[in-house]
Amino acid sequence: MKTLEEINKIREEKRKELDLRVNTKLDTREKHILVCQGTGCTSSCSPEILETFRKILKEKNIENVRVIKTGCFGLCAKGPIVIIRPEDTFYAMVKPEDCEEIIQKHIVEGEVVQRLLCKDIDGKKVQSLDELTFYKKQKRIALKNCGVINPEEIDEYIAFDGYKALEKVLKEMTQDDVIDEISKSGLRGRGGAGFPTGKKWELTKVNEADQKYVVCNADEGDPGAFMDRSILEGDPHSVLEAMMIAGYAIGATKGFIYVRAEYPIAVKRFQIAIDQAKEYGILGKNIFETDFEFDVEIRLGAGAFVCGEETALLESIEGKRGQPRVKPPYPAVAGLWGKPTLINNVETYANITRIILNGADWYSSIGTENSKGTKVFALGGNVNNIGLVEVPMGTTLREIVYDIGGGIPNKREFKAAQTGGPSGGCIPAQYLDTPIDYESLKQIGSMMGSGGMIIMDDTKCMVNLSKFYLEFTVSESCGKCTPCRIGTKRMLEILEKLCSGKGELEDIDKLEKLANNIIKSSVCGLGQTAPNPVLSSLKYFRDEFVEHAVDKNCRTKECKAISKIMIDPEKCKSCGLCQKVCPVSAIKGELRDKREIDQTKCIKCGTCLASCPFKAIN
Repeated sequence: MKTLEEINKIREEKRKELDLRVNTKLDTREKHILVCQGTGCTSSCSPEILETFRKILKEKNIENVRVIKTGCFGLCAKGPIVIIRPEDTFYAMVKPEDCEEIIQKHIVEGEVVQRLLCKDIDGKKVQSLDELTFYKKQKRIALKNCGVINPEEIDEYIAFDGYKALEKVLKEMTQDDVIDEISKSGLRGRGGAGFPTGKKWELTKVNEADQKYVVCNADEGDPGAFMDRSILEGDPHSVLEAMMIAGYAIGATKGFIYVRAEYPIAVKRFQIAIDQAKEYGILGKNIFETDFEFDVEIRLGAGAFVCGEETALLESIEGKRGQPRVKPPYPAVAGLWGKPTLINNVETYANITRIILNGADWYSSIGTENSKGTKVFALGGNVNNIGLVEVPMGTTLREIVYDIGGGIPNKREFKAAQTGGPSGGCIPAQYLDTPIDYESLKQIGSMMGSGGMIIMDDTKCMVNLSKFYLEFTVSESCGKCTPCRIGTKRMLEILEKLCSGKGELEDIDKLEKLANNIIKSSVCGLGQTAPNPVLSSLKYFRDEFVEHAVDKNCRTKECKAISKIMIDPEKCKSCGLCQKVCPVSAIKGELRDKREIDQTKCIKCGTCLASCPFKAIN
């Protein structure tokens, strides 16, 4: 148990000790080797790298060097990442066997290991993090501590103003003051719908009850999304502190975080944060010597996408099958066990402490008129710099794809960006200069969603992409309402017909009509938004659907059932290599004959394409 005075002393002393993490001009002999321990880098041996560094330093008896585990730095495509502070030297794609060289050259001899420096967009090697183009247009608020602090050390969080916002709230602000500050900031829910956060808090506060709850939705189910996971892995205390502030504001004493069990590192670190906060007396009763009390528990989800819908999530926490409730009543009136309940997602909470400490005016000065602050995106797909980015609202799609993302690999052309996951839509190249905010995305048929952003090049088939998202939605539908349970299945069947060459032109009209009916009649947000990827693809890439239906052709050749692998007789040199590697003996020809492919046998595996040295097969 720590007193408020002791916690403030920790903040002051620890900040001096850790100042080299953010002050790259600090004159000190001490060095900190920061090793990313997010899920991506962890899967590439970063825990082994961290332990190897520690082992070598111990063997060489080198002092004034600390090896620190951190959360995600963001540039996942270059992981495992190692940064040495205060020099801010950025080493990319580090392997355990590189540790010896880094210690000897960089730490002992004071020389940069040139071969491990990160290459920027132009191919030139860059020494420091701030020099990388990837970071220049970003502004980190929700990700402020990720890659800076050890997420498993509460003292490090405290050093960087941790729990200072909670102290301010409990000592200086009323419940209404807190809600007013959040409302004035313009913060909107980052889970997808963009509902004003302050208004949601106010609606929950005004409902009187003997018990209220605060819930954090960490059930991040969109394909390719990892924003919430990274925040929980890199800065769990920021979410915990924000939940406590929300509890104070609405009059709740109990919180639950619902996180999918597929996030073991996030779950582990959040539990550590809870345990440490309890040990310090920050979580529990008489917090900061006031009469405020609050406790938090973790609830694990089994990976059902529908449990990202707030009422289905509540059902799951209560131990029931995850199915959405009919609304109204809304959770603010009757949520967990019929009590008023506030639900926000991880990224929303991650902004709260910064707003309290820096003020609503500071936060509302960032972003656009109706979309304030920043947004975290998981940037993936056909883009060079795959990773986690946080940009001010209003940043254009072009800036994200080309300036931050480094453009499209292999000199391919940008075709579309999918935002909002299975609930969102496709943004074609003509809208590359669209500012990314709630209203702009809605106007062009997409949505912000929780922050997944999948980039596609010109090799991607939009009909096949639509089929992919419908397959996901059909498998994840809870089955409660007929439009979603059966309607999405019928949509998928039509898309399968089109991709197999059995579709007709009228199927496209049926698909569109069915999609609009599902939107109007489904019970919850999953069904109401499930047709969005299909409708946006039809809006901007209808010609591809028509080609599939009328010409039985897929221009990108992704739909193998209606594509053919052919041998050009003019380019064929009769070498027979393709015939030797064909796994189903579909290629015919004797000795010096030109080879041909028997289309009745060909399974379109592409093995012959890869084997031909003369590029005669296409």
